[in-house]
Amino acid sequence: MNTAAHQDVRYVIITPVRDEQQYLPSTIESVMTQTILPVEWVIVNDGSTDRTRDIIDDFAARIPWIHAVHRPNRGFRQAGGGVVGAFYGGYHALQCKDWDFIVKLDGDLSFEPGYFQKCLEAFQTEQTLGIAGGEIYHDIDGKLELEATPRFHVRGATKIYRRACWDVIGGLWPAPGWDTIDEVKANMLGWRTRSLDHVRLLHHRFTGSVDGSWRDAGKYGKVCYISGYHPLFVLASCIYRLKKKPYVIGSVAVCYEFVKSHFVRLTRVDNEVMHFVRSQQLRRLFGRETIWK
Repeated sequence: MNTAAHQDVRYVIITPVRDEQQYLPSTIESVMTQTILPVEWVIVNDGSTDRTRDIIDDFAARIPWIHAVHRPNRGFRQAGGGVVGAFYGGYHALQCKDWDFIVKLDGDLSFEPGYFQKCLEAFQTEQTLGIAGGEIYHDIDGKLELEATPRFHVRGATKIYRRACWDVIGGLWPAPGWDTIDEVKANMLGWRTRSLDHVRLLHHRFTGSVDGSWRDAGKYGKVCYISGYHPLFVLASCIYRLKKKPYVIGSVAVCYEFVKSHFVRLTRVDNEVMHFVRSQQLRRLFGRETIWK
């Protein structure tokens, strides 16, 4: 795909942001310099208390394909469901209805001008690719380090959905775990999902850094429950986490929230999805081929 073919591929971006005055201008500049531009970009201000609103309005006033949506401040940062709610605030405001790809993009990323062109080329080459995005890197003391993910996973900070895949999975799950549930459902229905190892993005924050180590690990435990993870797989994950920071406490937080979620009866994925994800996890525990590895 060359840049002259950009009229044939229509992608839209939705960016939910909250208090992103520090990094949002860099993300906007990264999108504005793309070799293939989006047909529309809705940036959703999810109740920011800093200058985020002014930054969005300034760019929206100057760039015709950037649109602003402002939501009231709920008074707190709501993990999982909050970002999905903000995303859908932008989704329902989209003026373009005949898009080919929809992008959920965070407001604290930087990337090269050819980012979306390379991603769209991957979709064109692999027709069963339903969800994709670049690999996330962090600048640690001047050195770029990859944020490792399972083979099938695309970080929630940068997800591109093919229209047919988006329609069949029914969009995003409105709760923590949405960025795993979408991929599990896609794989269950015959689509492939993966991060593209030849495409990089710089993430200016570590995943979960806003919440702190305990809350981030606990959130993962809650996600495991909501996503229907097998208890044996969660236990194995907790054992594996013992060698990662924060030592011990991270594993305790995961187990605690997983068990707690059971007793408070959080809403989970349906039985079909749960059966698929658990069968995949048991296959992995016994060293067989799975979507994980």
